[in-house]
Amino acid sequence: MKQYSEACRQNQDPILSVIKPLLKHKSHILEVGSGTGQHAVYFARQMPHLHWQTSDRPDYHPSINAWLSEAKLNNISTPISLDVTEQWPNLSVDAIFSANTCHIMNWQMVECFFAGVGQLLKLNEDFLLYGPFNYNGSYTSSSNANFDVWLKQQNPQSSIKHFEDLDKLALKANLTLVKDYPMPANNRLLHWRKN
Repeated sequence: MKQYSEACRQNQDPILSVIKPLLKHKSHILEVGSGTGQHAVYFARQMPHLHWQTSDRPDYHPSINAWLSEAKLNNISTPISLDVTEQWPNLSVDAIFSANTCHIMNWQMVECFFAGVGQLLKLNEDFLLYGPFNYNGSYTSSSNANFDVWLKQQNPQSSIKHFEDLDKLALKANLTLVKDYPMPANNRLLHWRKN
């Protein structure tokens, strides 16, 4: 049941270096799309002051639970079912984190995702989104262009999304961009704040 992602292992330290200072004064975070469960366990262990709420569609829960069971951390919760296109659970969190999710989603799902984030977060709370993004209508690297081809072969509705389109969705959800962090392997970490 326990799944492993090499990409998670490779990006966990670069992501941590950015999000740890941003989450220093936070207490409860929702991870949208916890996937294997690796990120949740790693980040919860590195930030013991923070309660980490995992979430994903039910078919991902066995792997997330396997990672949580092995880690035995008291600041992480078993996954809740979350489909961004459906009713979001009523949670009390002061930040939302998501990694490598937007390029898997179709555009309607991304629209629902940002709307849900905007509804859940309160004033001055933070949304942190990690992944590959296009800028000015272009890929940032040939590797991202190749990755996009591969994504569309898996699912024609999957694709690397354009930063400018995401920022428009953020503004509709009353989220303002605080900073766009360059990350290794042609990825970015986008930080929006609810206003």
